[in-house]
Parts: sequence; C-alpha cells; structure tokens
Amino acid sequence: MAEAERRRAFEALLQTHRKIVFKVAAIYAHGEEDRRDLAQEILLQVWRSFGAYDTSRSFSTWMYRVALNVGLSHARRQRERLQPLDATLIDTLGGGTPIDEPDERLAQLAHAIETLEPLDRALILLYLDEQPYAEIAAVLGIGESNVGTRLARLKQRLRRDMTGATSPNGENHGTR
Repeated sequence: MAEAERRRAFEALLQTHRKIVFKVAAIYAHGEEDRRDLAQEILLQVWRSFGAYDTSRSFSTWMYRVALNVGLSHARRQRERLQPLDATLIDTLGGGTPIDEPDERLAQLAHAIETLEPLDRALILLYLDEQPYAEIAAVLGIGESNVGTRLARLKQRLRRDMTGATSPNGENHGTR
C-alpha cells in the first residue's frame, strides 16, 4: 500500500473510531493536559502500529487493544492514585453530549470506577461502550468466560460501592 493511500485509510478509520482514544485517555489520565498528552501518545502508537493491523479483523477491537495498552502503561508510569473522574469523563462515557448538571448517580459511578485497578477500568469502559463479550475478550487478551465472570464481580462490587451495602455482621463493603 502506498504511503498516501495508507494515510488516507488510517485517517478514515480514525475519523470513525476517534472516540476510543478520548475514552481511554479519560480513564487513565489526570486533568485536561494529561488527557491531551495521553491521547496524543495513543494516536502516535496507533499510527506506528497501523502497518501491523490485519484488515480482516475489526479495527475498533485492534484500536482498543493498542489504546488500552498505552493507557495501562501510562497508569503504571504514574504510580499514583488517579484523581476523581470529572464531568469530562462522564460526558465522554455518555456519548460526548455535555451534561450541565451531572446526575449524582453518574458521579457516584465515576467515583466507584476510579477505585478499580487499571485492567478492571478497561473492562468496565468496554462494557459501558456496549462491546460484546467476544470483543472485550479480544481487546483485553482474556477468555470470553473470564470477561463474564470478571464483569459479574465488578458489577456486584460497583453496586455495593454505590449503595454502601453492609454485610449481616455490620461490615461496610462499600470501602473495598
């Protein structure tokens, strides 16, 4: 494929799937400037890896995999807790439409998601993006049954965290 043709193909695919970059950057980066830097890093890696993209496979699955690998590497480099998720992330997860007054439950969900390990954040991001289990498994490099099991546990944990549920002996499970 000629360089100009390769670039046009890349730009067309990127135009269709660009939200992936911003969703991943919003999950793994602090503040607006850090998110911009991470988005640029993701885009650069997607471009560098584009020659290895197998056109017989889903571009979005491949792009998620590259973007999440960059996001996970970024999170490891930061080695600090992520700051609370802000309205920008909530906007992004909601499809990009501005939310003037974020619903308190969305803010609570964003806070609960911030406490998750980086891989679990990726899993929830893909789930909230309504990706099928098979695609989530392909992106994360885990088995489809593992996706279902992990999601069930994560949903249960998020439900507990959001309701502040306590066990019969009075222990609060919302702080795990």
